[in-house]
Amino acid sequence: MKQDTIQLPTLKELEKDLFITLQKTFGDVLVKILEDMDQHIADNRDKQRYYLQDKRSVEMDTSFGPVLIQRNYYKDRINGHYVYLLDQYLEFEGSKGFSPLVETLAMEMAVEGTSYRHASSMLEKLLGYKVISHETIRQHILQTEVKYQKPTDQVRQVLFVEVDGLYVKRQRTKRRGKEEKIAAVHEGWIVNGKRTSLVSKRHYIHKGKVPFWEGFEQFLIDNYSYNPKEHYLIINGDGAGWITACQEYFKNAFYTLDRFHVAKEVKSLFKGHKRYREIRKKLAKYDVESFLTELNSAVGTLEDEEAEERLEQFINQLSKYPNALGDYREWLKEKGIDTSNYRTMGASEGTMSVFAKRLKNGRSWCDTGLNAFIDFMVGLKDKLEIKTLLGKVNGLDDHSLEKQPKYYVEKLKNSAGEATRNNLSYLTRQKGKPVYHALKALRGF
Repeated sequence: MKQDTIQLPTLKELEKDLFITLQKTFGDVLVKILEDMDQHIADNRDKQRYYLQDKRSVEMDTSFGPVLIQRNYYKDRINGHYVYLLDQYLEFEGSKGFSPLVETLAMEMAVEGTSYRHASSMLEKLLGYKVISHETIRQHILQTEVKYQKPTDQVRQVLFVEVDGLYVKRQRTKRRGKEEKIAAVHEGWIVNGKRTSLVSKRHYIHKGKVPFWEGFEQFLIDNYSYNPKEHYLIINGDGAGWITACQEYFKNAFYTLDRFHVAKEVKSLFKGHKRYREIRKKLAKYDVESFLTELNSAVGTLEDEEAEERLEQFINQLSKYPNALGDYREWLKEKGIDTSNYRTMGASEGTMSVFAKRLKNGRSWCDTGLNAFIDFMVGLKDKLEIKTLLGKVNGLDDHSLEKQPKYYVEKLKNSAGEATRNNLSYLTRQKGKPVYHALKALRGF
């Protein structure tokens, strides 16, 4: 006779069932907390102004699944409007059908993922039910408002600027595409162990008809308290005319030709050439004169005419701005600035790759959709204040419980405790069982 008669679900099934149970449980907790808050608002409202009309229900999709909430409906005696005070106090719009958290998750997935459809699909897999369509996500991003002005506590004398253009295809227009001009600004580098991060990094997206550098200077004034008489700019970019124009616009600026592009062109022209290694050494040592000499001496030694023409164009471009191949740190030392913590420039290509990953790869955009998408993308990266249809995204949403009012924290814990009491069989086991000790050890984790 077979002694082993134990039948257990697989770990995958157990985890899935437990997740569904927790969703349902905490959905009930959410409803109870919201209705308690609504009653608290009703008891403490300005009764002379807000007349309690009745209670009305609203169904809303949340991270815990669909929930049905009964909330009070008031008439504002002053302006005659009808309002839900709960919605106003908690900064959400119940009539839209889903919670602000679901909206934010969907839009962030759309920006950080590959498409609107992929974001909708991933959210469905994560939460276990169909929450929001790809078109709804797109419409919500179109109606976001990003507040670009966010002053930093700028105390450093040097600002570093990485500039580049990103060609993006357009839909239903006579022109096939348009170059988006983007600048990334930071105040230097900070080392934390093996990782290096940028200080106060922000992104500038050029819009409007004013020249790029004029709009950019206003951005610096609004966000970095930029003073052209006190601050120095280190500007890195390729040799495009609109980028090199910075030398005429800013007096206290050092333009550096992006070394990534220079090294890439050198490799393309000279890989396998007998002078390739020596040319790379001169470039790495910032030996501008010797580097240009090596390039000129290589004229006539390449294999085909096309490569020779490219080399001549390359030399002509570099000869226009020989100082741009130099080390900006030497220039700053002459100004009396300590450069011991400064590093080489060249992050413009990395900045563009982040945007290109989502905006290019065969995609085409309408102007309205592209502008809204880039604004939201920059708003997330720079932790700017973003106003959405259902609330706000401003980088401050992840408050810890310690920062919340004490009565709210206690209410949340008590409600969760009451809702979960005795609804999991493992929590009712005898004290001598191993699972009891395991769960007890996790208490407060």
